[in-house]
Amino acid sequence: MIDALYEDLAVERAIKDKFGVDVDVRQTIAKVPISHTAHAHVFLTTKKQLYLYINGQSKFLFGDIKKLVQRIGLKAELYVPPKGRPNYFDEVGRAKFHDVFPGRSHVSDEDIIFYRTLAPYNPALILISEVKDGHIYQFDTDASGNWRVAKKFAYRRIRTS
Repeated sequence: MIDALYEDLAVERAIKDKFGVDVDVRQTIAKVPISHTAHAHVFLTTKKQLYLYINGQSKFLFGDIKKLVQRIGLKAELYVPPKGRPNYFDEVGRAKFHDVFPGRSHVSDEDIIFYRTLAPYNPALILISEVKDGHIYQFDTDASGNWRVAKKFAYRRIRTS
């Protein structure tokens, strides 16, 4: 019990340091492995928002994180950029695009869609809009398809104005 509290405090502090988002972890829903070297924390805040925090030794790219969110069984609403860089994914996407096409002067948002996915994104913080089929999945090499149900949890965020 006390270890769980310390772990929640460590997650809160890491999120505050890396993303500048002040979250209060009310309940940890699941802490699941998502690869051989990375874990994901799924938690509810005191404002009833569901977040996914991914941290590991692997060098994850934004595209990898998007794929992992789907495999865990969640639907993302917002990928939180690093602290102090609200246009982080666009900045990195434009830089990568200019590396490949140095002569292009006018770059549109459609041009950098793929190059945004090449942005380094570890640790990652994602605001979740829903748990797709009521199951949160975890990585398991023994399971068929390498993913198995870790926890049953129903959540869908209802937007209000």
